Amino acid sequence: MTTIAMSPAQEQTAEIVDMIQQRKRERNAVILAHNYQYGEIQDLADFVGDSLGLSQVAARTDADVIVFCGVHFMAETAAILCPDKTVLLPDLEAGCSLASSITADQLRDWKTEHPGAVVVSYVNTTAEVKAESDYCCTSGNALRVIQAIPEDREILFLPDMFLGSYLRKVTGRPMHIWAGECHVHAAIKPAMVNGMREANPDAEFLIHPECGCVSSTMHYLERGLIDKENTHILSTEGMINHTEKSSSSQFIVATEIGVLHRMQKANPDKQFLPIDESISCRYMKMITLDKVLRSLQENVHHVTVPQEVAERARGSIDRMVSL
Repeated sequence: MTTIAMSPAQEQTAEIVDMIQQRKRERNAVILAHNYQYGEIQDLADFVGDSLGLSQVAARTDADVIVFCGVHFMAETAAILCPDKTVLLPDLEAGCSLASSITADQLRDWKTEHPGAVVVSYVNTTAEVKAESDYCCTSGNALRVIQAIPEDREILFLPDMFLGSYLRKVTGRPMHIWAGECHVHAAIKPAMVNGMREANPDAEFLIHPECGCVSSTMHYLERGLIDKENTHILSTEGMINHTEKSSSSQFIVATEIGVLHRMQKANPDKQFLPIDESISCRYMKMITLDKVLRSLQENVHHVTVPQEVAERARGSIDRMVSL
C-alpha cells in the first residue's frame, strides 16, 4: 500500500491537533464549533452546529471545560447556561457586528420610550441586552416567538432590521424595529441571488433560517425580489437531510461559506455553491488551531457573566429554547 507523505504544513497541523486532543483529555474539555468556523476547526470539534444548538449541547455536557469556537455572545450564552463550567473563547476579539449594533443602555432608553412593550432580541446580542429582553429568538423560531405574544402588546424587535422587517410582513403585526445589521448578511443582495440562480438554473436554492447572515435574503424573498420557485428555507440539519434525499446534485447556499464544509462532508458526491465567496464572517474566522491549543494550555480567554445579569438573561434564553 502506498503511503502519501504529508507536507511540512500538514505535519505541523497534525502535531497541533494531537496536542489539542491530549490537552482536551487532561482537562476533561469539550470543543464546540459553530458552522461558520474553518473546516479544520469543525473537523477537530466534538460538536458542530448553530449558536442555539451548541448552547444546548453545552448545557448537557458533563465536561469541566467548554472551548467555544465561535464568537463572544455565544460563549456568554454558554456561560449563562453552564455557570459551574469553565467557558473558554480562543480569541477575545471574536465579536459580532450585529451584537455590537445595540447596547444595554440604548435598549433601556428605547424601552423608556415604549413602556410596557415586549422586547424580542435576536440571539446575536450581548448578555446585558438579553437581560433587558423578554424573549430571545433565532431566525428559525422568531416567527413562533412573535405569534406567542398577545396581539394587543406593543413589540420592540432588535437588532436585525432585515429579520424584523420580514417578521412584520409575514405576521402582519406592527412592531418597532432596531436599525442594526450584520456585515455578512447585509452583503447578500437580490442581484447576487438572481445572478447565481440564472447561472445555475438546475440548482436548488437553500436558505438557512437560523443564522443572521441570511435574514436579509429572507426579507428580499418575502418582498418578491427573489424567485421563490425551488427555494427551501431549512435549518442546518434540514439542509443536510434535504440534500441527502433530493435528486438534485447541485445546490446554491445563501449563508456564510463555513457551513459548506459540513454539507460537503455529508454529501461528497454533490456540489454546493456559495452564494458568493465573499460571504464570510471575519470574526468567526479569527479562531485558529494555534489559538485553540493556547486556550487549553493557558486557560484563555475565560468568559464569565455577572450573576445578576446571567439570572435575568437566562429568562429570555429559556423562553427561546422552549419555543
